[in-house]
Amino acid sequence: MTFRLDDHWIWDFWLADDGDTYHLFHLRAPRSLGDPDLRHFNAAIAHATSHDLHTWTPHGDVLVPAAPGNWDDLALWTGSVVADPRGGWAMLYTACSRAEDGLVQRIGLATSPDLATWTRHPDNPVIEADSRWYELSDDTRWHDLAWRDPWVMVDPDDDGFHALITARVPDGPTTGAGVIGRAHSRDLVRWEVGAPLTAASGLGHLEVPQVVDLAPESKGRHALVFSYDPDVLRPDRRSPDVTSGSFVVPMGGPLGPVDLTDMRPLGLPGTYSNKVVRDRDGVLQVLGFVNRPGPDHLTLTDPTPLASYLA
Repeated sequence: MTFRLDDHWIWDFWLADDGDTYHLFHLRAPRSLGDPDLRHFNAAIAHATSHDLHTWTPHGDVLVPAAPGNWDDLALWTGSVVADPRGGWAMLYTACSRAEDGLVQRIGLATSPDLATWTRHPDNPVIEADSRWYELSDDTRWHDLAWRDPWVMVDPDDDGFHALITARVPDGPTTGAGVIGRAHSRDLVRWEVGAPLTAASGLGHLEVPQVVDLAPESKGRHALVFSYDPDVLRPDRRSPDVTSGSFVVPMGGPLGPVDLTDMRPLGLPGTYSNKVVRDRDGVLQVLGFVNRPGPDHLTLTDPTPLASYLA
C-alpha cells in the first residue's frame, strides 16, 4: 500500500510525532498540470495524519504560496517541524518568489498550536545564504541559489536549535560544490549562519538532509540521511552503478563530524527524499516517495525497517 492522492502528486515530505499521531507534511501539486516536471513551481505544503505509518488521512494544504509581491509567492518547498519548548510547534520551510523567477531560495518560519493550523512569522524570511561560506546567485556556476530543505533539530547541549540546509560552496568544481549548510538559533526566529557541516566532496547538492539518532540500536550513534541525483555529480564521481536516491552516512555525533566517503544507499531503488521515523514498537522505519515512472510515481511508500540498511 502507498499513500496516493488521486488529484495531486506527492513528493518531498517530513514528519512530526505528537506521541499519539504521526503528522506528515508533504509537497503536492495538481495532477491536472499534466507534466510532473511542472510540479516544482506549483507546490504547496499539505498535511496528513496516521496512527501506524501505513494508512494516512489527508487534510489538504496548510501553507500555500503567499500573495503576489511576497518573498514566498511562487512555490513552497521542503522543510521540517520541531516542538517549541515554549509551547506549540515550529516549521521551517523553503520558498521562492516570482520576482526572482524562482531562482533564489530562502527559508521561512511558520508556527502552530496543534500541527493543523499554521501561521507565517512576520519576520520572514528567517534564514538566507551567507556569502562568507555559501554560493549565491551565479548562473555561470549553477542554475539557482541553493538554500533549501532545512532540517531543524534541538541543540544536544540545550543551546537552542540547529538547521541543516542544502547549500553549495562558492569555489571548486561546479558539480562538486554541494554541502550541508548550517545555522543556529536560540529562539527559532533569529538565526546565525555558520560554516558547512560537510566538506565539498564531488556532489552537486545534498538534498533533504535529516539527522537520525540510532540509539539504542547502535549505542548512541547518529547518522546523516540525504538524497542526490547523479546527474549533478562531479564527472570523476559518475558511474553507471550510481543511481538517484537516498543515502545514509555515520556521524561522530548529532553535529558531526561526517565523512561522505562512508555513505551507503538507503531505501528502496527508485525512491527519493527518504526519511526515518520510529514506529510505536520502537523500530526505526524508512519512508520515501516513488521517483520512477509508473502507476505509483510521486506517491509515498510504506515503511521498511532501517536495520536492513545498516547490517
